[in-house]
Amino acid sequence: MLNQEPYNAALDYPLFAEKLACKKLCHKFNQLSPEKMNERNRLLSKILGKTGKVFLIEQPFMCDYGYNIEIGENFGANHNLLILDPGKVTFGNNVMIGANCSFYTTNHPLDPHLRNEYLQWARPIKVEDNVWICSNVVVLAGVTIGENSVVGAGSVVTKDIPPNTFAVGNPCKVVKEIKI
Repeated sequence: MLNQEPYNAALDYPLFAEKLACKKLCHKFNQLSPEKMNERNRLLSKILGKTGKVFLIEQPFMCDYGYNIEIGENFGANHNLLILDPGKVTFGNNVMIGANCSFYTTNHPLDPHLRNEYLQWARPIKVEDNVWICSNVVVLAGVTIGENSVVGAGSVVTKDIPPNTFAVGNPCKVVKEIKI
């Protein structure tokens, strides 16, 4: 899975068990009362592969495996963050994620015969330091979003976004440079 090679998650019992364990922890996190910040962060530290010391993920939050997700210092995500993480998803320091954002590392074959065999593969997503991803953004497999960039609301990010840029749209495109 992490080697970006085709695999069948439906028939791989260890992967199924890992995903189920993660979903149980996500469910527990999402059921906690919002003021229980310490308990919420303890659960997120169990779910995620790596966290900084200061972070906030609002409820609800869902992911597949959790251990493939790394967040840096001062990470903040608003409500309804969804990360499908068969591939690595790395967030740098000082990253802000708006409400209703999704990160999908999974790809499926175009060929229906292969798709019917439940084959899939994953490609990593990387979000570098000081990035703001506005609300309702979808980031697809294999994308890197460069440092100091902003991705506008409602965007579908299908290709890399260079550093120091503002990008928006479906598909997401750079519309201006950000002077630093």
